[in-house]
Amino acid sequence: MDPELGQEVAVNQIDQSLRKLWAQDEARTNACLINFAIYSESPGSLQKNSKIVRELTQEHACRAILIEMDRSAKEASIHAWITAHCHLSEGKKSVCCEQISFALTGVSRGRLRNTVFAHLSSDLPLILWWQGELSPIFEERLYSVVDRFVFDSSEWIASSNSFVMIRQAIENSTRSFIVQDLAWTRSYHFRLAVAALFDDPLAEQSLKSINRVEITHHQQHHTAALQLLAWLAVQAGWRRGIELNLSLAQTNGNKQGFSFEHKTGEVIDVALTANPEGASIAMLTIYSDGMKLCVERCNLSSHLHLRLEINGHVTDSLTPAGSDDCTQLISDQLARGGKNSLYLKILPMFYDLLE
Repeated sequence: MDPELGQEVAVNQIDQSLRKLWAQDEARTNACLINFAIYSESPGSLQKNSKIVRELTQEHACRAILIEMDRSAKEASIHAWITAHCHLSEGKKSVCCEQISFALTGVSRGRLRNTVFAHLSSDLPLILWWQGELSPIFEERLYSVVDRFVFDSSEWIASSNSFVMIRQAIENSTRSFIVQDLAWTRSYHFRLAVAALFDDPLAEQSLKSINRVEITHHQQHHTAALQLLAWLAVQAGWRRGIELNLSLAQTNGNKQGFSFEHKTGEVIDVALTANPEGASIAMLTIYSDGMKLCVERCNLSSHLHLRLEINGHVTDSLTPAGSDDCTQLISDQLARGGKNSLYLKILPMFYDLLE
């Protein structure tokens, strides 16, 4: 008996063992609204992810399926464990969520779908959180059964190659296939703050005269900064500049530059600066004639500082910054749901910036 994973069972006895688990305590209620799977190729991920599921099930009822895959092993094997995460109400275990954990070795890809996903709670949507780099396991036979695919591109070293696989999955999917990058989720409160500042009529009038944008981000969260920039460009109607400003165009150490154009042809220079410390996105500053708009998160503060300067008029305010923690980001996303249409809208511009 693993104290975190529960009781080890034979794969062909999982359903029967789960029924016995519930029969042991009639006071428990089995709650399940979604199938929530976590896939990882990192050793020890089952125990770590079991703790994450225990936290998530406080707010989100699900059947959790944890998968740890060792593709480098020469021999194929599979081990399974079952447990339940129960939460107290009036001192009693009242609501519980099932968890099935699988440890797989070897390269037989069919087991992931045929064996593991055979234990989904039927007729409920499947959310799959893929941890780490995409691997050859991510293929049509896998994502064709997934309703929402969650990943964190900040974990990717070869992000361009992985996003090619994501693009192909979106294009090839014959069903509703929603993708959610936690890097995009991290920029959510920044995007809300920028939109709120441009609600000011004077700031809105300055949209057409923006000439410079500066983004400071943690060096691990380059894709989050690029996605924020893509969102800003798409929402403002900018197009990529034909000729880049050479002072910004070349990637140089911790700086990277881009150029955009308004519909009228005026140029917007953009500088991205990587910082080894601080928040995933630390600052976004937008300049135009007579205006400076800044959203800043200082020293991993729980709040964003919003500042708008227009022709001598200054406004300051604070708003929640959100979390950088993956577990909280997942919980927030499960609460919001949606088809993530805005992310799909900015993807072509993001792909362009990434390349």
